[in-house]
Amino acid sequence: MQQRNTRQRQLILDELRKLTSHPTATMLYDIVRRRLPRISLGTVYRNLEQMAAAGMVRKIETAGGPARYDGSIHEHDHIRCVRCGRVDDLPAVPLDKMIPPDQDWVGYRVLDRRVEFLGLCPACANASGEETHSPVADRKR
Repeated sequence: MQQRNTRQRQLILDELRKLTSHPTATMLYDIVRRRLPRISLGTVYRNLEQMAAAGMVRKIETAGGPARYDGSIHEHDHIRCVRCGRVDDLPAVPLDKMIPPDQDWVGYRVLDRRVEFLGLCPACANASGEETHSPVADRKR
């Protein structure tokens, strides 16, 4: 079913695509409301859900927290700070590198995957005096 591209939907999408912070619907509502004061939180939620279902945005469901949204639909993974909840993009690891192709998928045909890495963001690590560690950077050395 083709969705109408309303002014509200386009504004929500435009504002989301400007961000790299992976906002919740409420966070995005606060931003969109600056340009469209009469928009409701329900309208933002509904449009985000519809755009996620249509593949226009990515919905990031994190354990124990509200869903976040990503305007970038290119293939990538996410890392979430366990202290402050910040979410950042990571380059996608090819599926065959994560799980060997001869893995028993118990009859499933894999269509997609969702990977969430957990860690401490640089700000939280610095605040607690811990060093940040990047296995990816260490491998390149």
